[in-house]
Amino acid sequence: MDGGLTKYQQLFRAEHGDIVVNKIWARNGSVAVVDDSLAGCHGSNEFPMFAPLQGRLDPRWMHWVTKTQDFWAQCDQKSQGTSGQNRIKPERFLEVEIPLPLLDEQRRIVARIEELAAKVEVARELRSLSVDEVTALGNSQANAIFGRTEYQTRPLGDVCLLITDGTHQTPRYVDDGAIFLSAQNVKPFRFMPEVHRKVSREDFAMYTARNKPVRGDILLTRVGAGIGEAAIIDQDIEFAIYVSVALLRPNLTYLTPEFLVHWLNSPIGRSHSRSNTLGRGHSQGNLNLNLLRSFPVPIPPIERQQQIVTELDALQAKIDAVKALQTEIAAELDAMLPAILDKAFKGKL
Repeated sequence: MDGGLTKYQQLFRAEHGDIVVNKIWARNGSVAVVDDSLAGCHGSNEFPMFAPLQGRLDPRWMHWVTKTQDFWAQCDQKSQGTSGQNRIKPERFLEVEIPLPLLDEQRRIVARIEELAAKVEVARELRSLSVDEVTALGNSQANAIFGRTEYQTRPLGDVCLLITDGTHQTPRYVDDGAIFLSAQNVKPFRFMPEVHRKVSREDFAMYTARNKPVRGDILLTRVGAGIGEAAIIDQDIEFAIYVSVALLRPNLTYLTPEFLVHWLNSPIGRSHSRSNTLGRGHSQGNLNLNLLRSFPVPIPPIERQQQIVTELDALQAKIDAVKALQTEIAAELDAMLPAILDKAFKGKL
C-alpha cells in the first residue's frame, strides 16, 4: 500500500519483533509485539512502532513492562501540562526509564511471567466454566419442574387480573417529582428502583390513573435487550412505568406471584418471550402484550406452587452464593498478574 488508498499521508511498515502502540488505548494494554502474522503490515501514525535494539532489549520484555503501573505513572508524569492526556506521545514513551537486566535474564523472566500468566488465564476460564455449569444446573432443574405434563396450562391472560404496560408518551423528566421506572430497573428476580428518573406529579397522576403498580405485582421487560426478565415489586413505593416494562397482576386464586416470576425467568418462560418478540432485526424488538397474554402457564395447585417456589428459591440461593464466590475469585485473579509483574521487574521472580 502506497498511501493512495488511505487518508493518511504516511504509513509505517511493521517488522517482526517491533513494538506497536495504540496511542489511544495503550493504557488499557493495547501494546503488542509484531509476530509473523503481522510482519509486513502497515500502520498509520496512530500506531507508532518501535524497533528494540538487538542484543539489548527483548520485545516481550518491553511488552510486559508496558503492563505495569510504574510505566504508566512515568508516562503521566512526563505528560503533565500537555493536552490529550489519554493519548500517548511517542517522544514521551521513549523517555520512560525501564529496568533492563541482561538479555538472557530478560528472557528468563519473560518466560516465567508468561508461564504464570497462562496459569492465571486457565484459572479464569475454569471460573467462568464453573459459573456456566451452576447456571445450567439451575436451568435444568427449572425445566424439569415447569416441563411436567400433568400440570394444567392456561393462557397467562386468563390467570392475571391485569396485564398492561407503561406510558407510550415520551416522558418529560424533572429534578423534583415522582419516581419513574423503565426496563433498566428490572433484572431476573431483582426489582431495582434505586436509580431512577422523575416526572412531574401531574404526569405521574396521568400515567397511573388506570393502573398503578403495587407491591406483589410483577414487572417484566418487554422492550430492549432484556426482554422477558421479570421481578416482583417487593417494596411499598409509588412509581410510574415506561412502555418498556409490562405490569402483571396475578389472580391469587390461580397463581402466586412467586411461582409466576420463577416461570417467566425460567428457560421455558424466556423462550416464549423470545419467540413472541416483534420487530427483532430492525430494532431491539418488543414483546406484544396480546402475545404475552397468550403464554401457556402451568397451573399446579397453590400448595404445590409454594413447594416449587421453596425448592427453586433454595437452588437460586446456592447459585447466587457460587456466583458471589466466583466474583471474589475473579477479583483475586485480576490482582494476580499486576502482582506477578511487580515482583518480576523488582528482580523477585
